[in-house]
Amino acid sequence: MTGYSVIFIAAILDYLIGDPVNIHHPVQTIGWVISSFTKLINKYCHHRLSQRLAGLFLGIIVIIGSGAIAQLIIHIAACVHPFLGIAIQIILLASCFAGRSLRNAATAVLQPLEQSNLSVARSILRNYVGRDTENLTTPEILRATLETVTENATDGVMAPLFYAIVGALIPGVEPVTLAMAYKASSTLDSMVGYLYPPYTYLGWFSARLEDRLTWLPCRLHIFTLGIISRKPLEIWRICRRDAIKDPSPNSGWSECSYAAILGVQVGGINWYRGVAKHKPLLGDPTHPITVKSIYHALNLTRSSFLFWLGTIGLFLLLGITQGWIK
Repeated sequence: MTGYSVIFIAAILDYLIGDPVNIHHPVQTIGWVISSFTKLINKYCHHRLSQRLAGLFLGIIVIIGSGAIAQLIIHIAACVHPFLGIAIQIILLASCFAGRSLRNAATAVLQPLEQSNLSVARSILRNYVGRDTENLTTPEILRATLETVTENATDGVMAPLFYAIVGALIPGVEPVTLAMAYKASSTLDSMVGYLYPPYTYLGWFSARLEDRLTWLPCRLHIFTLGIISRKPLEIWRICRRDAIKDPSPNSGWSECSYAAILGVQVGGINWYRGVAKHKPLLGDPTHPITVKSIYHALNLTRSSFLFWLGTIGLFLLLGITQGWIK
């Protein structure tokens, strides 16, 4: 029960505080390690085979190392005092959940947009998306924000929760261990998991591993959204029709599921460093994307998160009362 209690309190901490400003985040350390290794690899490894091997080494070291170091820190703290170990684990695990941060990021873009201050909205949006934002119109800003919110709902919120739950169920493993390892995989993918230079060969392992680690929590999240929205068959039909067109096995499915619930369409032409890239259209344009649509999407993510917490809590409570869990 202790592992679930840690997850539950960490979820509350993320809901109330999120990532405090001006406090070093564990992902920043992971990012620094990845960046440092990447510079060394690009300096000394120029053949595609050596870059592939270096990418494999980088991925294994960062992912396993992140989880192992998190668990080591907790155990050392617990040796000082048991409550210190629990407190540090809660703080580290809360840093893996991006629910509050995702909402804050969306709000930061939407507030100036509602005041018709497009220049400020574009500038803030640039911090969260890879596409060019200088000339985006209001509908394009809304689409970009919704796509970011719905894509990151899976890898930023639900997948870390999934691996925290799995960690809590494995004897000798802490919830934060697997959650932090997944967070490292996600960070690797966002930093080097690209199909263009200088990451074409360096990032192959990170990109493929993150796709596989996210696959199951993504499908479970979509299934949960279907239950919450009371139209699982409709969501699955639209995802089977549209999401399979997206080259990513997860982000397209995540975005499409929300689009199906909201009755909106995402995807289309995006510009990256002046180059146009067409992303597949996901969902039906029954309704335009609005500020309300984005907050609805955020609330759906929160509901799915709470559904998972509640389901696991009830299962554990039932197991304890029936004697399955001691």
